[in-house]
Amino acid sequence: MLRTEIVSAVVPSDMTPRQVGHQFRTLTARGVTIRPAGDAKRDPLSLLSMGYTPKHKFRLFDTTYYLTHLRYDDNFRFFVAYVLLPTSGTENTRKRSLYPRIFYKDTSLVWRSPSHYIRSDHENWIGKGDLKYLLRDGEEMEYSAEETTNLPLEIQTALDVISRRADRVHRDNRAIGLVLRRAPDDRFEPYRDFSLPRRRAMSDQSNRIHGGRYVAYFSRENDPTSLQFVPGFEPDFERGTLEVGHLRSRLYGGAVRKFRILSKNRQIQYQFVAAPRQVWILPPQALTTEISSYGVRTIDVDADDDLFVPGYEYHFIDETEEPPRLWSQIPSGFAGEASEVDPSRADASPWIEKLPVIQQFRRAMPVMSRGRRREGGR
Repeated sequence: MLRTEIVSAVVPSDMTPRQVGHQFRTLTARGVTIRPAGDAKRDPLSLLSMGYTPKHKFRLFDTTYYLTHLRYDDNFRFFVAYVLLPTSGTENTRKRSLYPRIFYKDTSLVWRSPSHYIRSDHENWIGKGDLKYLLRDGEEMEYSAEETTNLPLEIQTALDVISRRADRVHRDNRAIGLVLRRAPDDRFEPYRDFSLPRRRAMSDQSNRIHGGRYVAYFSRENDPTSLQFVPGFEPDFERGTLEVGHLRSRLYGGAVRKFRILSKNRQIQYQFVAAPRQVWILPPQALTTEISSYGVRTIDVDADDDLFVPGYEYHFIDETEEPPRLWSQIPSGFAGEASEVDPSRADASPWIEKLPVIQQFRRAMPVMSRGRRREGGR
C-alpha cells in the first residue's frame, strides 16, 4: 500500500539560478543520466549546451523537480523540467536518472505534464495521458483522461510563483520535439513509460481511492443541482484549507486565487480556482507520495467529469465542416457568452454556479473568493 502525506505548501528553493545550474551539472558529472524521450535521446547532454540547464528547483516528498526559465510556443507557455526520483536502498548515484519533461499551463489554469505529442500536416496535439472508459447512451467510449497529466496539486502554486518571476519569456519551437516522444497521427494512448507505473500502483486494490469508484456524481443527467458526494469525500471548507496561491490571467480578467482544500475524511484534496467572475474545481487528487518519471501521481481519484468544467471551455461552431458543426465541452444548454480573449471558448458559469459545492464555497469564503490576496500555508 502506498504511503500518504498531507503537505501544507511547497515553495521554490532559495538557491540562485546559477547555484541550481551548478548543482544540476554536478549531478550529471557524477553519473546521473539524463533520459529524454524525444529527439535529444541521441545526445542527452546536448540539452545543456542548447540552453536547457535548469534555473529553478523545488521538492515534493522525496522527488526533486528542476525547471528552466519559462518559455512559449504557438500553443502554450511551458517549462522544460527534469524529474529526479528518489533512490531505493540499493541504488547508487550512477543508476539514477533525470527525466526531461514539459510542464505547461492549460487554459483551466492547471499545470500539466503531457505524455507525448503528435505533429503533422493533419494533427497538432499534446498527449493527454492515460485512456479511460465511460458509458454514454448505453455504449462504452474510450477517451483521453486529461487529469492523469495534472501535476500534483501541492506544486501548482510553486509553478505559478516561478512563472511570475520571468522578466522575459523566450519563444521556443524545438523543446517539445527534443523532450517528448513523437507519436503517429492515430496514437492517442500514452507509451508504457507513462502508463506502466499507473498500472502497477493501481493493481493493488488498497491503493485505489473509494475502490476506484466515483467520489462525486450527478443523480440526474444534465442537472447540476443533482451533484452528490460520497460521504466523507466532500471538501472541508471549515478546517481543510491547506494553501491559497495567487496568479493573474488575461483570459479570466485579472487576479485569480487557487484554494487547496482537503476532503472531510482526509483521503483526497481539491483545488478551487476563483477568478473575478468564475469559480471552478480542478479534478481532485490522492495524497499518495509515489510520483512517476513524468512528475505526476500514479493513483487517480475518479469522479464525474462534468463537476470539473473550467470557467471558460470550448464551445464553437466549426464552419469548415459541411454542414457546420457545434463543438462544445460545456453541458448542453448551459453555455454563456463567448470569451473576448478566445472566442472559441464560452463562459461555463450557467452550469458551474448551479453546482451546490460552488455555492457552498462562495458562502464559506465570500471575501477570499472575490480576489483578496493571501499566500502560503495554513
